[in-house]
Amino acid sequence: MPLLLQSFLLILCIMTGVWIVSLFRRDAGIIDPCWGMGFLIVAGFAAWQSANPLLPRGVLILILTAIWGLRLSVHLLVRNWGHPEDRRYRAMRDHHGPRFWWVSLLTVFWLQAVILWIVSLPVQMTILSIEERPLNWVDAAGILLWSVGLYFEAVGDFQLTRFQANPANAGRVMNRGLWRYTRHPNYFGDFCVWWGLFLISVNAGAVWTVFAPLLMSFLLLMVSGVTLLEKSISSRRPEYAEYQRQTNAFFPGPPRFTS
Repeated sequence: MPLLLQSFLLILCIMTGVWIVSLFRRDAGIIDPCWGMGFLIVAGFAAWQSANPLLPRGVLILILTAIWGLRLSVHLLVRNWGHPEDRRYRAMRDHHGPRFWWVSLLTVFWLQAVILWIVSLPVQMTILSIEERPLNWVDAAGILLWSVGLYFEAVGDFQLTRFQANPANAGRVMNRGLWRYTRHPNYFGDFCVWWGLFLISVNAGAVWTVFAPLLMSFLLLMVSGVTLLEKSISSRRPEYAEYQRQTNAFFPGPPRFTS
């Protein structure tokens, strides 16, 4: 069986197991901490099953994927621990009622498994590559872009967590630190991470996987990222409309002051 098909079945089985646990816990949000870890599992599986020794580029992309995935999973696990089911999944549960148990399997767990596998293709193909091209400036650009992304994700998450931990900030808008320059530094960071990993994959012969970061960019900008989050946030935080007028939605830039 081809290794890519094996990795797809592996992540599908893992997400099915997480779905079963979610039924007992009545909390579909347990999938969130599994997202980053899923990429590490797929990358590690490719390294383990590869018939050839890992080349330096494969080792590099495996390490970068592990750092990103572990940080994200630990952050989401700590953030969600002891809290009720996320409002996104509660809304789905209320909407679908008794059908939610199987609807969640298809539209939450299996859908994320498919997306995870597709987005991870540059990583998998780099790990499996047998092209011994030396590391060069393209790889350096990829590492730099990945580093920028990790910085925006990690620092943005830390700043938001610290802001939300202060009871005086309840209902207020986070507009400090990186959040002063983009309304979604964590999503922008994710964008940079995956384009950075793709650049590293180019010299491994995986330029054809460009659809993977394009898919992630589309999801972050138009589907599950910026668009979904901002649908309801204005009604929950009255100050958000002014924040939208002053701050870029995605790509960082200087704040715009309105009179």
